[in-house]
Amino acid sequence: MSTMLEVSKVTKSFGPVQAVRGASLTVEEGSITALIGPNGSGKTTLFNLITGYLRPDSGSISFRGRDVTSASPAALYRRGLTRTFQQARVFPHLTVQENLVVASGFGWSQLFGKRVSRQDAEAAGRLMEEFRISHVADLYASELSYGQRKLLEFAAVLMSNPKLVLLDEPTAGVNPVLIETMEQHIRQLNASGITFLIVEHDMSFVMRLCDPVHVLHQGVEIFTGTPAQVQSNPAVLDAYLGA
Repeated sequence: MSTMLEVSKVTKSFGPVQAVRGASLTVEEGSITALIGPNGSGKTTLFNLITGYLRPDSGSISFRGRDVTSASPAALYRRGLTRTFQQARVFPHLTVQENLVVASGFGWSQLFGKRVSRQDAEAAGRLMEEFRISHVADLYASELSYGQRKLLEFAAVLMSNPKLVLLDEPTAGVNPVLIETMEQHIRQLNASGITFLIVEHDMSFVMRLCDPVHVLHQGVEIFTGTPAQVQSNPAVLDAYLGA
């Protein structure tokens, strides 16, 4: 496997608070990689740095061999790196189908001018069927349940045919049936060639699905290994028990 994402000695401070302190990690192509750590360890800040929502104070980030340290979220999206958020970000006043079409890169005038291509309409249809949300295609996103909005956001990031998807707490606040559905989707998409980096607090989910697992503590990576190695590592146990 080749390295798809490389984060090297990245730092980020907010006033006197150093949220990320020289963190480094790699994500190999074809992997389902996890980033875990206690609350306040810097996971979401690091996600925001990788995806262009924040700029690091120092260090570098490369994606598929190209430096993207200062790239915008839109530029990264076009290059094949996309993400979800802890709280699903969807357009509440657009229908499910319209949310997917917008995610494919259409502008508002094209959408409401009904100039959606057959290809994008078919892609949206396939994703709605795969994610079992076809029956709510014409509902506004604001009418969906919390779990359905999470599924819609997940489906929307796939409209760009990404190479790397970052999932931020995909199972947070959802029921066990939906967690199982999320896991199945991730496995199937990974088998089709999509690489994943996942921040998640549900350790049973991580240990079933992810390998390798990176552990962040106080803004620094303290261990990387297999799920079994992570579960038995004294530094990891101390970080969680002491948090």
